Amino acid sequence: MGYSARFLSLLAALALLLLFIPQSFAQRTMSHEEARALDHENPAWQSVRAHLPDPTTATAERLESAADILRARRFFEDAMDYYGFALQRGGEPVHLLNKMGVTALELRDINQARAIFQKAVKINKKSAEAWNNLGVIEYISQRYDQAIGYYKRASKLDKSSATYHSNIATALFDKKEYDRARKEFDTALKLDPEMLQHHGTLGITTRMLSPADHARYCFELARLYLQRGDELAMMHYLTTAAEAGFDILSAMNSDQMFAPYRKDPRILVIVKNAQELRSKNNVAEGAGPPPPLPAAEKH
Repeated sequence: MGYSARFLSLLAALALLLLFIPQSFAQRTMSHEEARALDHENPAWQSVRAHLPDPTTATAERLESAADILRARRFFEDAMDYYGFALQRGGEPVHLLNKMGVTALELRDINQARAIFQKAVKINKKSAEAWNNLGVIEYISQRYDQAIGYYKRASKLDKSSATYHSNIATALFDKKEYDRARKEFDTALKLDPEMLQHHGTLGITTRMLSPADHARYCFELARLYLQRGDELAMMHYLTTAAEAGFDILSAMNSDQMFAPYRKDPRILVIVKNAQELRSKNNVAEGAGPPPPLPAAEKH
């Protein structure tokens, strides 16, 4: 997986994390120095510190590498410093700013991340990755129209990327604009037919949805694959939707595209199996703790 793919996967993971953090916690509650002091209480800090290069003499590449290590070891405040040192030593600005923006997100400082990505696009208005990153910030903030606008700029600058169209589709889905969302997913799949497999069946972004929305999302993907003539994938996503509680029979009955499958025995089996699965899960959830083990017999 290349740098861009890893970077976008990390952004998706961070978006997932931040959407489930209460707004009050999404803001920094400690100063930079307080956070740094807390980080340095980690016993690993001294061993990491001993190998850090001199910011005044090391090359930009070595300083960036040190920042990457600091970020991987979760010394985020120090990582931000070393990315800054790399910039001062002549490192490529947009590339480093993108990394700094990600680090700011890891610090849960959305406002700082936004400002960093804005600086990146100001330096290079043709950086598709930077525009996409701004889109991620707006998506996290649930400003879906702004997110879509930034994702579209990214997709126009890099017409070969399926990720940007997938991001547009996800934001449109959150707006309940299902037809437009399907079109964007279709474009993404034309660019990368294995896109959904790259991201673990549905991709981490879909896990941000509520259970009901996730079930509907799977149904929309089933419809998209039917439209593309991929019956196997269609059946897979219909199964996932049904198991998540979506009434696929009602939805199929009101959708002319599914007319040939309304009485398909395989669909009836999917519905029956999903009902049984949900019934078992409901019983398990309401069963309470297991009974205590019997006392050992005395001999």
